[in-house]
Amino acid sequence: MKLLIILIVVLAIIAIAQLTKVYEMSRSLRKNKEEDIPAADNKMNASLWLVWMFVFFFATIYLYIKYGNYLPESASEHGVAVDQLMLVNIAMITVIFFIVNFFLFYFAWKYQYKKGNKAKFFAHDNRLEMLWTLVPGVTLAFIIVYGLITWNAITGPASADAIQIEVYSRQFDWTVRYSGDDKTFGASSFNLISSSNPLGLISAEGIREKLEEIEGDIENLESQIKANESDHLLPESYVKSLEDRVYRLKRHKQRIMDLDETEVNGLSTWETGFDDKVVKGEMHIPVNKEIEFIFRSQDVIHSAYMPHFRAQMNTVPGTPTRFKMKPTITTAEMRNKLGDSNFDYILLCNKVCGAAHFNMQMKIVVETEEEYNAWLAAQKVVKAPETEDEGDSADAETEKKDTVTTAMKP
Repeated sequence: MKLLIILIVVLAIIAIAQLTKVYEMSRSLRKNKEEDIPAADNKMNASLWLVWMFVFFFATIYLYIKYGNYLPESASEHGVAVDQLMLVNIAMITVIFFIVNFFLFYFAWKYQYKKGNKAKFFAHDNRLEMLWTLVPGVTLAFIIVYGLITWNAITGPASADAIQIEVYSRQFDWTVRYSGDDKTFGASSFNLISSSNPLGLISAEGIREKLEEIEGDIENLESQIKANESDHLLPESYVKSLEDRVYRLKRHKQRIMDLDETEVNGLSTWETGFDDKVVKGEMHIPVNKEIEFIFRSQDVIHSAYMPHFRAQMNTVPGTPTRFKMKPTITTAEMRNKLGDSNFDYILLCNKVCGAAHFNMQMKIVVETEEEYNAWLAAQKVVKAPETEDEGDSADAETEKKDTVTTAMKP
């Protein structure tokens, strides 16, 4: 079958080439110049422009009808306003599209070449200048103002009872953090990120462990440098790289030593994170409750995209970004609406961030508030409560802080 198709294509190309040669020979026999177009051919081409205009417009309308609604209904409160904004934009673009293309095809037909016709030339027309300046200017100003009003409404401050959820992005993974019973997130710092502390949560114990790790690395590198001073076995370029690593580790150590412990609602920011809950794989949110997302990135710029909620926000290293949203349709309800028992809301990365960007996604589960509370209660906290009695626990914590304080002294 493939061979037959190839033969047909080859024969078609040969036929077209032969017809072209025949046309060239007939033109040479008529002694016509190549640029001389017969009036009949010119009129036919002009008429074909009108025919193609109707075909083009019909195909456009057909595609609008068939593929116009490419997403299910919005599953968030603000998504209705976003969809309305997009519909207004599409409506304006569609009107301009049909007007501009109508005149494009119409003028190609109306002003076809006719012997003796001469185009009118004029250097300037204030009315035309005003027309094609004011109309696009007013149209774009309307779109911008309408867009800003919608954007400000959906990115303004969250309500006091909004549920805060932190979303961490890194190549190629999403991690979610929920606050504990104190409704306060523990302080975090990228300087403390490690395999055992992927979010860099600050605690006296975490600081002590990180400082000990850095000091061990510095000691190891400095011993290599010192040993080379006598035997000179290492290349000079490698020694310089070791010295550079020592310098960067010392700066890293200093940044950790500069971390300050503060209090929020009477609780230490180094302790409020103990009851936080870190979740991977899927994110749960309650329906009809306002959610304030706080996005953070640990490496490059990502973009948190939740298409069914019409929500998207860049995640920027070193700069938290925010977005509020109120989901209105649970996962189960959307499955019933779509007739698809396998449907799931998803969180995608919408910024090309590396080789596995295509696979950077997380399932979102929208459920009732009761189901959400039950699920959240079942998640493990960052640090389990101490088993010793209150007095012993306080003494142990004081000892840890004293150890950290000693380690942080220059």
